[in-house]
Amino acid sequence: MTTIDDAVDEVRDRAVDFLNSEGRSTTHVATGIAITAGFAILATLLATQTIKPPTTKLKHVRKNAKPTTERPKGPLSMILPAVFSATTLSAVRVWNAPDRPERRSAMGLWAAAQAVNAVWLAYRPATLAVQVAAAMTSAGLAAAFAHEARKLDELAGKLAAPRGAGVALANKADDAAN
Repeated sequence: MTTIDDAVDEVRDRAVDFLNSEGRSTTHVATGIAITAGFAILATLLATQTIKPPTTKLKHVRKNAKPTTERPKGPLSMILPAVFSATTLSAVRVWNAPDRPERRSAMGLWAAAQAVNAVWLAYRPATLAVQVAAAMTSAGLAAAFAHEARKLDELAGKLAAPRGAGVALANKADDAAN
């Protein structure tokens, strides 16, 4: 039978492992959580603002077509925040990694990816060309962040790089629900 102190120590050890914060001060860890969560919240708030796309040169838009970046309203609307949380958790793990140039570039890539994704979500591209550009820039930044994160911490890299099969399955589930 374990005591409450043993349980608290076990939880603390697991939190240190999960956050990759061995040897880091509580202030450093809390600052990293505040920065990453704050930036993710700011990006989410930016994404909720709708930027009107230019109405000229929209030749290939179907009438009443929804942009592919439209936030799902079905069962997947509950899952998407968890996906974004995984990248935020990955960024916290990177923040807590040893101070090396890779850490700074990974955090810069993470911040850029959050900002670019927020802008694309707010813009809600309607043409195929702009949707492809949005997907490619988002995927490219995510891949670059995952690559840099993996140099510092393998789990951070894995958290940042969801598998394509999982994304395909989520899209099929969303299509079936609608």
